[in-house]
Amino acid sequence: QVRLVESGGGLVQAGGSLRLSCAASGRTFSNYAMGWFRQAPDKEREFVAAINWTGGNTAYGGSVKGRFTISRDNAKNTVYLQMNSLKPEDTAVYSCAVDRTVWRVFPSTARADYDYWGQGTQVTVSS
Repeated sequence: QVRLVESGGGLVQAGGSLRLSCAASGRTFSNYAMGWFRQAPDKEREFVAAINWTGGNTAYGGSVKGRFTISRDNAKNTVYLQMNSLKPEDTAVYSCAVDRTVWRVFPSTARADYDYWGQGTQVTVSS
């Protein structure tokens, strides 16, 4: 049984930072790419960032590029999302997900390529 548990969300002022964590179990974590997505009220789920199985390749959504950084620690089965220069429009529920394909070299930005999802953690950025 694959399980993903996010943590680190909260309330922060615009311009501030947060670091999200996603702890994974139930699959050989180090063999799979991981992604972060977010969903704001009344909006579709949006791609935020992804990292391949080695950590050597990453991808970012256009609205977060240059402000967010994804990383992973395979020894801890954990993926992180460092979020800097936060804006009110970053307010959303952030969820991590694990790729359905093993050893993908370039991480996918497509929701359909991820088959297990965490419950999400709320991030609220006040202006």
